Amino acid sequence: MNWQSYQNGFKAYMQLERSLSANSVEAYLHDLNKLEQFLALQKNNSSPQQLELKTLKDFVQWINELGMTEFSQARIISGIKAFYKYLLMEDLMDKNPAELLEAPKLKRKLPDTLDLPDIELLISGIDLSKPEGERNRAIIETLYGSGLRVSELTELKISNIYFDSAFLKVVGKGNKERLVPLGSHAAKYINIYLQNVRHHVVIKKGQEDFVFLNNRGSKLSRVMIFLMIKKLADYVGIKKTISPHTFRHSFATHLVEGGADLRAVQEMLGHESITTTEIYTHLDRNYLRQTLIDFHPRFKKH
Repeated sequence: MNWQSYQNGFKAYMQLERSLSANSVEAYLHDLNKLEQFLALQKNNSSPQQLELKTLKDFVQWINELGMTEFSQARIISGIKAFYKYLLMEDLMDKNPAELLEAPKLKRKLPDTLDLPDIELLISGIDLSKPEGERNRAIIETLYGSGLRVSELTELKISNIYFDSAFLKVVGKGNKERLVPLGSHAAKYINIYLQNVRHHVVIKKGQEDFVFLNNRGSKLSRVMIFLMIKKLADYVGIKKTISPHTFRHSFATHLVEGGADLRAVQEMLGHESITTTEIYTHLDRNYLRQTLIDFHPRFKKH
């Protein structure tokens, strides 16, 4: 078997058994291609079973010398480790050379957040005289009001919006479904968009249930939402680096700063691990100090 055969099996395993998204599968395969590229440069014709830890360490050194960030290096190493775990599980080899492969120590980089005036400034910059204006306002209200990932927003379906109980059913990573509260502002502007704008769009066959559509009647792409937000931020003069994920981060941060339970935030964000949620608790020192003053017996003023 050559590398391509192993990759095909790994791809099927990720799709069928782990139910990973197309983007995640593509990322893992891209990582393996990097390793193959390195081996080709080294004129190394080894099969996956023949590779040793030293070769994998040389590969890590190579991607480091290419100038890749620590996060990119860590992601690639994670992909290589996942591949070898798959080979072991399928009894295609009896030892794992990647088991002791170390990733670079990562510094947690906290993304920018938007405060409420920032978000209101963005919304004020939307041209509501254009048909897409009402749609874009509903998108921002939904991203911020429910903390959705951009892919969850693009895949959101009308049949999964429960206006009466104020919940959305979203499909997250690994095709896992969860219920997320729908804020009153988001519900209001989604309704306005559905009734006053989307109702007049000629919808392509198969796209009828998607909430947010482009002017050709197809669901929006992730790239279109990125570009819309960037253009809007430039227009209103917000200098922070923002993306659809900024609204998710702001959603979580504002909840925690307001006193929300971290487990509840974890559930709403659809995180498997509480440690992932903790990245979103980008809390300033004044907030932390005020928490101590409010709740710690030795900090309370008498």
